Amino acid sequence: MKRISFQSIFISLILLFSYSCTKSDSHFLKDEKYREEVHQQFLDRKELAAGRSEQLFSVLDRQDLTIEQKEALEFLYAYMPLSDLADYDGEFFLGQVDAAFKAREYFDWGKKIPDDIFRHFVLVYRVNNENLDTARQVFFEELKDRVKNLTMEQAVLEVNHWCHEKVTYRGTDGRTSAPLALAKTSWGRCGEESTFTTAALRAVGIPARQCYTPRWVHTDDNHAWVEAWVDAKWHYIGACEPEPELDVAWFSAPVKRAMMVHTNVFGLYNGPEEKNVQTNLYSIINLLGNYTATRDVKVKVVDEAGKVVDDATVKFNVYNYAEFYPIATVVTKDDGTASIISGMGDLLVWANKGDTYGYAKSSMNSGEITVTLNNIRGKEFEENLIMEAPAQQSVKELSAEKIAENAKRLAYEDSIRNAYMKTFIKEVDARKFAAENNLNPDKTWNYLSKAQGNWEDIMSFMQEKKNNYYLYSFIESLKDKDLRDTPKEYLTDHLWTADDGLDASKITSFHIRYAQYILSPRISLELIRPWRSFFKKELTEDFIDKSRSDIQTVIDFVRNNVKVDDEQNYFKCPVSPQGVYELKVADKYSRDIFFVALCRSMDILTRIDPATGRPQYLRAEDNLWTDVYFDEKASEKPKATITFTNARDNIVKPGYYSHFTIARFENGNFVTLDYENEIKNLPAKITVDEGYYRVMTGSRGNDGSVTINTRYFEVKGKDSKTVEIALPKVEGRIQVQGIVDPNTVVTLNDGTSKSLKELTNKKGLVICFADPDKEPTKHILQDLPAVQQSIEEWGGGILFAIPDDKLSKAFDASVFKGLPKQSLWMTDNNRALLNNVARALQIDFSNNFPLTIYLSTNGGILYSSQGYRIGIGESIIKTIEEEKKTK
Repeated sequence: MKRISFQSIFISLILLFSYSCTKSDSHFLKDEKYREEVHQQFLDRKELAAGRSEQLFSVLDRQDLTIEQKEALEFLYAYMPLSDLADYDGEFFLGQVDAAFKAREYFDWGKKIPDDIFRHFVLVYRVNNENLDTARQVFFEELKDRVKNLTMEQAVLEVNHWCHEKVTYRGTDGRTSAPLALAKTSWGRCGEESTFTTAALRAVGIPARQCYTPRWVHTDDNHAWVEAWVDAKWHYIGACEPEPELDVAWFSAPVKRAMMVHTNVFGLYNGPEEKNVQTNLYSIINLLGNYTATRDVKVKVVDEAGKVVDDATVKFNVYNYAEFYPIATVVTKDDGTASIISGMGDLLVWANKGDTYGYAKSSMNSGEITVTLNNIRGKEFEENLIMEAPAQQSVKELSAEKIAENAKRLAYEDSIRNAYMKTFIKEVDARKFAAENNLNPDKTWNYLSKAQGNWEDIMSFMQEKKNNYYLYSFIESLKDKDLRDTPKEYLTDHLWTADDGLDASKITSFHIRYAQYILSPRISLELIRPWRSFFKKELTEDFIDKSRSDIQTVIDFVRNNVKVDDEQNYFKCPVSPQGVYELKVADKYSRDIFFVALCRSMDILTRIDPATGRPQYLRAEDNLWTDVYFDEKASEKPKATITFTNARDNIVKPGYYSHFTIARFENGNFVTLDYENEIKNLPAKITVDEGYYRVMTGSRGNDGSVTINTRYFEVKGKDSKTVEIALPKVEGRIQVQGIVDPNTVVTLNDGTSKSLKELTNKKGLVICFADPDKEPTKHILQDLPAVQQSIEEWGGGILFAIPDDKLSKAFDASVFKGLPKQSLWMTDNNRALLNNVARALQIDFSNNFPLTIYLSTNGGILYSSQGYRIGIGESIIKTIEEEKKTK
């Protein structure tokens, strides 16, 4: 299989050089007024980035640049976020400009694209918050001959097939890998797939934008995909999930239930779409009307006396992941009004001015609602409400012939990708390498297998640092994704310690902490970069000595030398620590990462608190993590404890973010605290600042609605409060016990790959995780024949999943007679699907087989049973019938 290589980059650069010989000298920004606006904005940004003037702007002094190139560069500089001003140079951006112009000239459709569409959706090098690379040049070289003679529509579909050859879906953390790094790995989450596909389309001169619903309403989760501009109209595709037609994807039905679909637009954009946000740098445009029926959500904000309140902040919230999440934020006009276009479900509209707040629910038939600012912090109360989701709608269907033909092509593309992935290191070779270098064989295989296509870099790093007794602790401080996309030299920059040749068996908790909070380059969700050696050269010995003696030295340095600007880094890609140091401007998040990096380079134990997001240092006198405040008026707050307990009659074990969250009141709004990693089981105790809090508990119904209980209370320093988590009762619906991603792809025993959603047959899916040699599993295999006719008439799917550790050579699925005709079998390698379901159910599953669930088409678990039980077949039929009644 042809993979992306440095040779491809070299060829692309040659093509760009040849393009430079035929460049035009006309204006890129043809409208004189717009051109002047861009130029003035460019001058402002140039002044802002004075700390990196040489790296960024010296390229403009080149004598061979055309007017078109200069204006395109000015456009990019004028609007780029802080991360790009801080971490890249002018030659990189010129390469992006030239590659975009080359594609426009090379393909016939380039001449049909309006200037504004090209400017905002082809030229722009950034899709979201990914690390930037030369994917545009590399992808052009790989795709140019493949799509050259196609129509624009055919080219979009073909590019998506190419993307599927390179990348498939698999869930991962929130940091977005660069497109070339993703190709090296061959899989990523939807945000990465859509970034990859958008980059590929732009590489061949097709306007493209990443679209996303910030949160679904009918289920917990969100999704991102791609829109491509084809012959004067925008069309959607599932990224790396090719279909035979445009505007067809697995999410065609769910998106009709969305409450918001939007995208970021780089630069001053004058398009026709509604703008949820418009600044002098970017817009967030509302695309929901492209997908479903919409309504105007109108709000008037008043004070207790009924007087309208201008300049109040209004957040339009949906319930998702056990919190109210804002899908749009608007400031009220002089008449106290604010509005957005949204979908046909419920919104919780929250308004505040300062610390005074109010809220109200907006439903489909609400009309204009009034929110009164009559609440202040400290009031203790409890309330319940139900949030309804938009109703399910039908979508157009492809013909059976098109589906079958596309499935064949997808299978072939899977084989191309799988052939590449088979080039990754094998276990036997990893263990041989470990033996030759006196490394732990189990750890070595674990790290190299996680590295995927980056395994050679990780192997080389391990070989170079094999005698460093911090090696294992250092690697284990990293995220799995770091192993997949971090170059060796970046890691080497950080594992600088000379403590080689010491006995690894003598590592203590101190050494682990030292590796995690000093040596580790992993601070939050930023890209790992080689900042340590930079700071060691830049910082004076006097500054280091003072900082080690008194952390306030570092706090004052950061406060006095870094200007905080939360508006200008709008793509929310963290600025690198070195970039913050050079640019001297950063958003708060990047500033906090910079503080930690600065401290770690001076051997000061620091971290970002995973729950609150605050920077912290380890206080030597009491060995406690201590918050850092850059606001001189702020100070460490007294602490209280809250213990969460599990109500006796809950039908499932409550999970953090699945069923409940806690949020702290800050600046007129409640901010959810991230205790997912600390609250695994109930009871659970957490330590919090004294303050005003809201605990939200929700139960989702099978129709997507949610019944919510909220409790508001205040805790003082040294208080100890107990909060019982009782899941609200769902009336007239079936309570969802957990949610499994319906797009999870499984490989059946016949070799075909299908998503769980496909296996539902648009009705539902019974999954039975079985140990076929044990009696409890044999009971369910006897129960199901008794309800065979009912299940066949129902028409949903049945999947028997045998974990590979329970699969014997003697196992033969054909011996089980009388099962419903739609029964399918699969081997669950490494218990991947089983573990996914167990996490959704919040259970610690070991070997209490069978585990049987009933999954709705949306991924909601409406029934579960584990272990020995008679009558599971009848229970499934009852659940199916109950679901029919509530639809």
